Amino acid sequence: MPYTFPVPPRGEDPAAAHAALVEESVALNQAMWDERAPAHAASLDYAVQRFYDDPDYLSDVVRFDLPRLGDVAGLRGVHLQCHIGTDTVSLARLGARMTGLDFSPPALAAARELAAGTGADVDFVHADVRSALEVLPVGAFDLVFTGIGALCWLPRVDEWAGVVATLLAPGGRLFLREGHPVLWALDDYETYDPATARLALELPYFETEHPLEWSSDVGGTYVATDATFTQNRSREWNHGLGEIVTALLDHGLRLTQLVEHTSVPWEAIPGAMVAVGGGEWQLADRPQRLPHSYTLQAQRPT
Repeated sequence: MPYTFPVPPRGEDPAAAHAALVEESVALNQAMWDERAPAHAASLDYAVQRFYDDPDYLSDVVRFDLPRLGDVAGLRGVHLQCHIGTDTVSLARLGARMTGLDFSPPALAAARELAAGTGADVDFVHADVRSALEVLPVGAFDLVFTGIGALCWLPRVDEWAGVVATLLAPGGRLFLREGHPVLWALDDYETYDPATARLALELPYFETEHPLEWSSDVGGTYVATDATFTQNRSREWNHGLGEIVTALLDHGLRLTQLVEHTSVPWEAIPGAMVAVGGGEWQLADRPQRLPHSYTLQAQRPT
């Protein structure tokens, strides 16, 4: 999948041109997610049917972090960038009073259908995470949850951290599981050599002002599906781990946990990974050389 970096802003006023580039990028990404949401809901990889068949079933992502998540019963939680709601419904099944937020109407339609069909009491609201404070109550949540593959769609991690801190009630916590920024810095289609099992860092590790654009003539997505797609361009920003931690600290949160993992819940580097159970994948050769994902928790002081 070829990429272009950086995507330059256009116009004589740099600030206005950059703001226009960001909005254009968000609209491009939303179009991609709008088209893929129905295919994701129908794919076996999201295991939607299992939520209907088994009232105790939890998504692989939530189940992976149960020891770190702890008891969430009775907590008021919000899942930012909730997509089709499988993690949101899973948290509700653990007893949290959940709200899900996403910028894709088709994804929210699938999430609402899942919640209604399985009897989960979850509210879903439509908004870009950057405007979450316009649709969600300030300081009202004991838990802000953000899952895998979310932060790369946001242009500024400091802006996201400000939203998180403002949504949290005193004593409330952020729970984040994400792909590791070192993993995002690998060009997974070009930098793995099967003959030598070598990996190369080709893409930015640190946050950049302008996004990286990915495009493909054939489309595709990260789940197994027979669907074909026409919206095959997207723009992403990486955020270094230090940048993420610093942004949260700058907004008054206290870091309480940071665990790096040698697995990630999708085949992030095709041809180089093996399934290790629970929906997780890791490098087949010397997985300890690559941080695949991480779990981070931070608390708003009381």
